[in-house]
Amino acid sequence: MEFIDHKDFKNELFESKEVKEEYEKLNVMYEIKKQIIRYRIENDLTQKELADKIGTKQSAISRLENDDYNPSVEFLDKVAHALGKKLEIRFN
Repeated sequence: MEFIDHKDFKNELFESKEVKEEYEKLNVMYEIKKQIIRYRIENDLTQKELADKIGTKQSAISRLENDDYNPSVEFLDKVAHALGKKLEIRFN
């Protein structure tokens, strides 16, 4: 049985244009979630405490951080503000 390392496997998958496009779409949301979790932890906030700050339920924060959830820009702006950040959206 031949083993392939992660980098080689990823490169092989990215030979497919469809796979690469889907990965890039998912990567945007993954990066947003990663930043939200990092800033929440840096601010020593639980999911419940963050939810209380923006007037929502803890389950909404859990879905944002963990599930395949597509939040609105308004919701992300509330989260950013509650974390002491400013939401910026750019097209590159």
